This record gives sequence, structure tokens and C-alpha cells, in this order.
Amino acid sequence: MVQDWLIELLKGTGKLFLHPVFYYLFFIAALLGVSRVKRERSDFHVRAANAYFELRQLFPLGLLIGLGLSLVSIAAGLVIPIETILFTAVLTILFSFTTKIRWMAPVYTLGFAFFATIFAMEQKWPLPTFLKTTHEMDTSIFPSIAVLLALLLIGEGILIFRNSWQGSSPKLIKSKRGQSVGVHEVKRLWMVPIFLVIPGEALQSPFEWWPVFSVAGHTYSIILVPFAIGFYQQIQGNLPIEAAKAVGKRVLWLGIFVLLLSISGYWSPLASIAVVTIAIIGRELITLRQRMTDENLPFYFSKRNHGVMILGIIPGSPANHMSLKVGELITKVNGVHVHDKKGFYESLLKNRAHCKLEVLDTNGQIRFAQRALYEGDHHELGILFVQDERSKGSEAV
Repeated sequence: MVQDWLIELLKGTGKLFLHPVFYYLFFIAALLGVSRVKRERSDFHVRAANAYFELRQLFPLGLLIGLGLSLVSIAAGLVIPIETILFTAVLTILFSFTTKIRWMAPVYTLGFAFFATIFAMEQKWPLPTFLKTTHEMDTSIFPSIAVLLALLLIGEGILIFRNSWQGSSPKLIKSKRGQSVGVHEVKRLWMVPIFLVIPGEALQSPFEWWPVFSVAGHTYSIILVPFAIGFYQQIQGNLPIEAAKAVGKRVLWLGIFVLLLSISGYWSPLASIAVVTIAIIGRELITLRQRMTDENLPFYFSKRNHGVMILGIIPGSPANHMSLKVGELITKVNGVHVHDKKGFYESLLKNRAHCKLEVLDTNGQIRFAQRALYEGDHHELGILFVQDERSKGSEAV
């Protein structure tokens, strides 16, 4: 029996490469990386992370989360209709055209696919002929989709909490007073592949080789489905790590709450409609709350009278090796007090072989960072500051 399940899982894994969303997400992630680099070069004349950063974030953690959610999904006996998987894929691609990456999150793609499935089954929409669908309204599918949506919300919360703040992108904007200030932008796309159990007849008719198994007289298949999780957050009033983790916690708790509510669907399947609606509205409220709270806070990355604020660090630069962090304030360079980028640069040039910085960290503690400078090092240390008003953009110093 265990051997049969392993064979089913291996065969189902192979079908991941037949799913168009699998390849489409690589394209979108690459596009996000290129657009970010172009914007950073426009703001700072240098990019922070390279254009492959978003591609490298697409898979690793999402793969682990997908494996965990797959085990829970199969153990819970969730059976997802092929119509819902099809609608989710279509909506994932359609929502990407809006350029609002957060609309590619499962609460929207799978949530609206849930309602599309209900409508299609009621109206007996003719779906592609290679799919053998169930035209009769079967409310028993409702709770399974609601539970899957809750599990994906939990996965999204974990991804935001653990991964979103890493490599957040520095950005320059104008405040309401017309001053140049810094913010951090998180625009991330993850892929979470999940093994799903689908009705066996859904793909067996056109593909006779498709693996099926029987339980209590019913046949089922296993398929590995790539779910996209898109996330966007602009942070102006706090450190990126603190702001992103706060949103991640809220999404995680929303997922747990929706999961508990979704159990009610097994007693009253129509309750699942309310559960999915609550999930969509709840996720929107989290985004709205974060945006309103952040906009009411003063700009964190703004000019300071007693030092220069670090807005960004170029990976692999001397500043990176000196363990300088975003949000820290450099108060002295080579023993000289600095108040702006010009003063920082002039003090740095006083000793071309070595630099010693006095840094006020994010906890308000003073520490020292020093390093010998070698030939071939980034001659400007690799720190991104808020631009001076008299210059068009800020360069890495």
C-alpha cells in the first residue's frame, strides 16, 4: 500500500511540468527582478541585489511549505474538483496582468475560483472537452476547497514572516512636503507546489495512462499543483523586518481562524461560502490596516541631524562585510562627525586603506565597525543613502 502511494506521488510530481502556471511564475519572477533593478538604478545609479534575486526566492521555502501542506491535505482527505484547479490557474494568469502582484495570492485566485466553480456547475458551463467534469452540483466539495484555502493562507503567513523582509528593496519617494525620503518595497512571488487529490475520472478519460487509485469504491488521482503566492508591501514608518513580520503574523492568524471556521462546512456545506468570503475580506482588511497605519507614521528613512541613515546595503560590498544594517545611523567616519552624504564621503577619503565607523544601531546602542579597504573593493563601501535635495539621485557611498 505504501509502495503504491509512493508511485502515485512520483507520477503526480511529473505532471507538475505539464502545468503552464509552473513556467509562467518563473517568467513573472524574472520580470519583477528586472523592473526592480531598473528602478533602483534610476534612484541610486546602482542596483542593490541582482536581477536574479526574485527567481532565487521563488522556490526553496515554498517547496518546504508545499510539502507540509500536501501531507495535511492528503491526510485530511481533501478532494478538489478539477474545475477549481483550472479556474485557479486562469485567474492566476489574469490577475498578473493587473500588475498588482498581491492579487496573485491564493485567497484571491483560489477564493474566486471557488465561486467560479459553483457558478460553472450551476450553469453547466462547457469546460474543455479533455476534462470530464461533474455537472451536478455537489456541495460536498465546498468544505474541501475552504480548508485548502485556509491552509494556503497559513502558508502565506509563514512565507511573509520568514522571507518577505529579506532583500527588501530601497526606494526614493517625495513626501507631502516635497522632500526626498526613503522607503522599502517588498514585491515578492513564491511558488508553493501542493499534492492534491482529484476525482479519478477527471483526467483518466483523455489520458488512459493517468494513475488512479480506489478508496471505498471511488477512484482518485494525485496531481502536483503549483500555487502562486504574491505579496506587496511598501514600508515607510518602520524597519522592513518589523513591518513585514507584523503582516505575516496577522495573515497566519487569519489562516488559523479560517481553518477553524472551515470545519463547519462539513456539517453545513453552504457555510463554506461564508468562510471563503470571510477569508477574502479578512485578507483585504489586513492590507488596508497595514497601509493606513504606515501612512500615519513619520518617515523612518529620512535625513537626520546627528548622522546619516542607511537606506540600503549592496550585497557583497565592504558595508555588507562590516555587518552594517538597514536602519542604522552612522554618526562618525574615521573619528569625524558626519551629518550628510557629502561629509560621509569626505571623511571616508581621509584614509583610503582603512575605515572606522561609529554606528547607532536600531536598538539605540553605539557600536564600532571597521575594516581594511583593499584594491578591488567597492570604492564607495556599498551603502545607499537618501538623496540630497540638490542632486537628482543618490549614489552608493
